[in-house]
Amino acid sequence: MQTQINISDRNKGLKFLCLASMAVGFTLTLQVALNANFVVQEMNLTGFQQGILEMFRESCGIFALGILALLAGFAEPVIGAVMLIFVAIGLSCYCYVHNFFWLIISSLIWSQGLHIWMPLPNSMGLALAEPGKEGKCLGKIQASAAAGSGIGLACALILDIAGMPIRPLYIVAGSSAILGAIACLYIPRQIHTEKPKLVFRRKYSLYYLLNFLEGWRKQIFLAFAGFLLVKVYGTPLSTMLIMWMFVQAVGWFASPAVGILIDRIGERSVLTFYYSFMTICFLGYAFIKSKYLLYGVFILDSSFFVFAMALTTYIGKLAPANEKTMTLSMGVAMNHIASVTMPLVGGIAWKYLGYKWTFLIGSVAAATSIFFAARVPKHITKNISAESELIDIPNIQSPLSGGEPD
Repeated sequence: MQTQINISDRNKGLKFLCLASMAVGFTLTLQVALNANFVVQEMNLTGFQQGILEMFRESCGIFALGILALLAGFAEPVIGAVMLIFVAIGLSCYCYVHNFFWLIISSLIWSQGLHIWMPLPNSMGLALAEPGKEGKCLGKIQASAAAGSGIGLACALILDIAGMPIRPLYIVAGSSAILGAIACLYIPRQIHTEKPKLVFRRKYSLYYLLNFLEGWRKQIFLAFAGFLLVKVYGTPLSTMLIMWMFVQAVGWFASPAVGILIDRIGERSVLTFYYSFMTICFLGYAFIKSKYLLYGVFILDSSFFVFAMALTTYIGKLAPANEKTMTLSMGVAMNHIASVTMPLVGGIAWKYLGYKWTFLIGSVAAATSIFFAARVPKHITKNISAESELIDIPNIQSPLSGGEPD
């Protein structure tokens, strides 16, 4: 049981949580936007090495399950502060690493911190929200993170135009994470991690499978799409930053509209459209030779991630309230299993067959998802009670207290 938090502390805590989320949004967006140019221009990685790097980074998402189990019962603001310090240290080290081994070590440090931080903003937000205003509270947190992302991209673009090298930009990103850690220390410490179980229920197998395929496709994009534009087409950092600014702008305006669309036409139609479009995008990466057309594909591909929220609304209707967090957690676990394995497979394909085959592997995941999305019921009756068929996987703390941002 968590101690009751008075209204004054709630309001204060929410303000500092929004500040922390804004700082992390700044940090994370910088990392994503800088990554392709850094690994190509500064580290001169091959496609195979890029796959190895992403495999190690995504493995942190699986290790986060066990680490959160060990940390269960500790104050979440303190956990958050410590994890953001790890993020700051790992990213700041990018300024100094010059070989592949230390790049992996630095990446493991910040990625592990980030994966443990990821569920905490929603969890703390739910604890700080006034009864009946949980959605409003989470909306403020997400808006703060989005604002931080926009500020981070604008800051990086200005500094790049001013002539700052890419490496010091990671110090800027790490400094923002430190500010987020400081903000966490002003959040009420009555908020403690809970102990939901990670479970597998056969009736949700379609949801788990779609999450696995989504992790497969998503990770091929995250590991290799920007890498392709820089490695093969020589895209400069300023162009990558501008494209990510377009992505942020599209996501900002499209998210509410996509949510309304899901409510209006249902998850099956939205997911079928989403995966069909993703299949086209991956075929575009494989066969389009014009870098300007690829820029358009990259922006659309990145922006369309918002349609994946239909997976969450699908399971939100299917699972009863007492199983939502557990089921979402299992979905995240399935997503990360694919996220760990597919960068390696994609890197091997890049090395031995050429980059075209890396994206064809991604297109297989997207095309397969169309088939399974068609099996999502057109009309889902909201479930309010648990049933049988439960396989319990005990002693694992879910990384999801309220949502999954990764």
